[in-house]
Amino acid sequence: MTDAGSARAEDDREERGGVRTALAGLTTRGRSFLAAGVAAATCAYVLGQSDLLRVGLLLAALPLVCATVLLRTRYRVSGSRRLSPARVPAGSEARVHLRMDNVSRLPTGLLMLQDRVPYVLGPRPRFVLDRVEPGGRREVSYRVRSDLRGRYPLGPLQLRLTDPFGMCELTRSFSAHDTLTVIPRVEPLPPVRLSGDARGYGDGRQRSLALAGEDDVIPRGYRYGDDLRRVHWRSTARYGELMVRREEQPQRARCTVLLDTRALAYRGAGPDSAFEWAVSGAASVLVHMLERGFSVRLLTDTGSSVPGDGGEGFAGSGQESADAAGLMMDTLAVIDHSDGASLSRAYDVLRGGNEGLLLAFLGDLDEAQAAVAARMRQRSGGAVAFVLDSGVWAGEPGDVPGPVSEADDRLRLLRDAGWTAVPVARGARLDELWRRAEQERTGAGAARGTGLDGGWS
Repeated sequence: MTDAGSARAEDDREERGGVRTALAGLTTRGRSFLAAGVAAATCAYVLGQSDLLRVGLLLAALPLVCATVLLRTRYRVSGSRRLSPARVPAGSEARVHLRMDNVSRLPTGLLMLQDRVPYVLGPRPRFVLDRVEPGGRREVSYRVRSDLRGRYPLGPLQLRLTDPFGMCELTRSFSAHDTLTVIPRVEPLPPVRLSGDARGYGDGRQRSLALAGEDDVIPRGYRYGDDLRRVHWRSTARYGELMVRREEQPQRARCTVLLDTRALAYRGAGPDSAFEWAVSGAASVLVHMLERGFSVRLLTDTGSSVPGDGGEGFAGSGQESADAAGLMMDTLAVIDHSDGASLSRAYDVLRGGNEGLLLAFLGDLDEAQAAVAARMRQRSGGAVAFVLDSGVWAGEPGDVPGPVSEADDRLRLLRDAGWTAVPVARGARLDELWRRAEQERTGAGAARGTGLDGGWS
């Protein structure tokens, strides 16, 4: 078969497929007209009524002609979608902007624009667009909102074409998708006094001074404006260019936020569950500590750390810190329960020591896991734990809590190991618990007559 014959064969197949698509796109009105026309033509043939036959043919032909015209109409339109913002806290609204451009030389007919969104974000938005002139554009927008964190796909955008009589309707879809990220709620926290400077660079932090000694100095290249008294002549002679001593190397304070995600440590589900409170609390603390200038990382009971690989990475400063904050928020947006039963993997990550401040959100702890958590305190400069009793959270509001002696024993074990352990009641506000943790930490330090390095004071 020649190329021309092959092209004609493909055109025939496309035409047959287009006819089937057009017939399948007949609306209820179009099908009714077609059925009425066929019935009228059949009756006219049986009864020998020529006038009724003409009416029947007209009724049957009208939807077919509309479908053919609509199928032959070639609209060239482009669609785009823009999210504002693309990352939104749970319970807040985001606006989706849709734009349609007619890039053809012909005006369009009546268009129905529809975007596909998950059910949890609300009803499917639909817009009716009037005739769009050649080169014209139309912009519409709608709002989405979710009380549940997660990543939700938006799209594809669908365009419905219809004829002026409403006999036929065809749907054409765009291929582009977008993703809306719903992150946990972030609660602003009051500033509390940490040992050292409030921005994470206190005077008590170790610094590498340039004048520590000739052998320990780490020089750098000379920059315009440097004091000539800081020139390091030995390094200058070695490298053949002017080198100066570094004045200081400040070490940023570190903070690890530990989130217990074990499924057996929590009961219930939904936006008001204990697990969701813990996720929201971890997000709030991460943002708060980053704003105070700390190098922060998120650690889970599975041993996974964000940012970094293998539990070694901490968020840096500047743009790196902003990127890391976005990565941690994206991780918390989709984090779910783990199948593990132990906190040992998180402890293994913390075994290296020099981890700075440790802030933990823990679920139910048995005696063994409470002992593992107690050992974590030895690997950190200071440790604060917010402990949730999921049995209390799973009950109805106003229920009288049952015996809490076992929970008290777990809290006592953590406190004896040096933790500032704060029980979290159902519906508690994190900012109030944040202040309470500072008060308990200060009171415990005063009672022992000593401060706590790297922790709360």
